[in-house]
Amino acid sequence: MATDEDRKQLERLQELGWYHSIELPDGRVIQGHQTLDQLRTRMCQFPLPADLTGKRVLDVGAWDGWFSFEMERRGARVMALDSARNTRFLEARELLGSKVEYHIADICRISPRDIGYFDIVLFLGVLYHVKHPILALENVCALATEMACVESFVTDADPNAAPKMEFYERTELRGQLDNWVGPNTACLLSFCRAAGFARVDLQSVLLGNRAHVMCYRKWSEIHGSDPAPRVTCVENGANRDHTFSTMADDNIVFYFTSVRDDLTRNNVFAQIGPYGARPIHVTRTGGEGWQAVCKLSPGLAPGWHYVMLRTATSSLSPPLRIAVGLSESEKRLPTGCPARDICIALVTDGTTWERSRVRVGESSSVSLWVAGLPEGALVADLRVRLNGSDLPATFLSAPNSEGTRQVNALLPPGLNPGTASISLVLREEETAQVEVELFRGCIPPTVASPLPS
Repeated sequence: MATDEDRKQLERLQELGWYHSIELPDGRVIQGHQTLDQLRTRMCQFPLPADLTGKRVLDVGAWDGWFSFEMERRGARVMALDSARNTRFLEARELLGSKVEYHIADICRISPRDIGYFDIVLFLGVLYHVKHPILALENVCALATEMACVESFVTDADPNAAPKMEFYERTELRGQLDNWVGPNTACLLSFCRAAGFARVDLQSVLLGNRAHVMCYRKWSEIHGSDPAPRVTCVENGANRDHTFSTMADDNIVFYFTSVRDDLTRNNVFAQIGPYGARPIHVTRTGGEGWQAVCKLSPGLAPGWHYVMLRTATSSLSPPLRIAVGLSESEKRLPTGCPARDICIALVTDGTTWERSRVRVGESSSVSLWVAGLPEGALVADLRVRLNGSDLPATFLSAPNSEGTRQVNALLPPGLNPGTASISLVLREEETAQVEVELFRGCIPPTVASPLPS
């Protein structure tokens, strides 16, 4: 039975003006603008498990904290993030005996370097309050390793309409100064895809203007039986080299061949590090050749990451390694297992056969003559590693009279001239590095013999 002291405490709390209703351990309820039933209904729009033990959850725009405390009740370790200190959240946390971590920061100005990574990110009722909605969603994507739950005001309930968004300079939306944008449902879904999520699923639109979207970082584990696409080159879509950074708005371009002739961005699936990447654009380049352009996955830590590609009916292509956010010196450090019997006898330009000098630019390539490759080696097992990043081998010859074999690879055309290190990788074994000179120049009218003497 509630005492007079309990009633006075509840009256004092009610006077603080709560948005979320909060149920206290003794059964008393602090009544907020949103009832417990309304809050539970919002949460039920997302297919989250009842048991979140072992998961780390971020609640962006936590406000009074009901969703943060609900995630904690399900067993998760929770951080509540808000742009300003909320005394009601602190009161509720103390009354509930909660261990939810509280952090003050702007979602548009925070990254995993500041607060780490989270299995699940809640982004509920926040998007229309920010001036930079795609930037906010990109940061949500970078912070989430599995999924994000996105809820937003929308101007319609039609996911198939043309994407469009209203902008509110002053108080046009419900008289509030901090309501900036009103996307329609199609625009909200497009925003989530453009932010870098692999899969974006509309769950519901309640009351005609509250959309609920599940955003996933990874593809479902479904692989077909068709041969894997054969990747022939990977490059940065802006500068056409092998330099990638999550601090820039980088795209990664895959050039590949496939047995399918009906490829679109809906049936090509890229894998960049641990995350899926939905193509922005897929186009045929001629014959069985294709090009797929994907946003570099947000949230990648600086270091080496493998990239792969598959279609809806194929297995994954062999992995290729790219450097993300590394200096040139860091990229040249060998990281593969040492190859015991394999060595590079000679490196030449792939067109002119000039030794130890390789032309860079359009249609440039490199040729290696390699000793010690096992008889059963396949071109799909080989990568030419240039300054630490992988170029897929495009050709492997039979052994010559000296037992060496030619391995060719295409070069991204935007590479800068200078000294470069090159090695060959067979599965996970890497040869010793050999230095070559990269230079810009024209192809002479005559070329030398392609084989070493």
